[in-house]
Amino acid sequence: MSVRKAQAVWNGTLGKGSGIMSLGSGSSNGAYSFSSRFENGKGSNPEELLGAAFAGCFSMALSMLLEQAGFPPTSIRTEANVSIDKVGDGFSITTISLDTEGTVPGCSDEVFLRYANAAKTGCPVAKALTGASVSLNARLVQK
Repeated sequence: MSVRKAQAVWNGTLGKGSGIMSLGSGSSNGAYSFSSRFENGKGSNPEELLGAAFAGCFSMALSMLLEQAGFPPTSIRTEANVSIDKVGDGFSITTISLDTEGTVPGCSDEVFLRYANAAKTGCPVAKALTGASVSLNARLVQK
């Protein structure tokens, strides 16, 4: 199977340092800092990358499930909102909210929701994130 790589370099202390996160493919690099992670400052953060990974994985899984059920989608759009909160002496990713819309000709709301829920727990990234509570809001845009 495939092994995907990413790299992060952090320079300095937690509060005053900064770093760069890079995807192994070279397609993206993002600067990050304490401010961009915990205070909504400029730059990227690990939670943003995690959300992108989950949204991408979920969208692909949902597309596959719908196609297998006889409803090939025209498009699936998913936004992931990842919450990091102070818990005890540290921080934890406490919730991930997925908001997805699908354009799936001939599909009913009930069928779309059934497969969206299956993708929420069945995609590989979801399986890796079993420590966080994951919620889902799914809407069929066009039948």
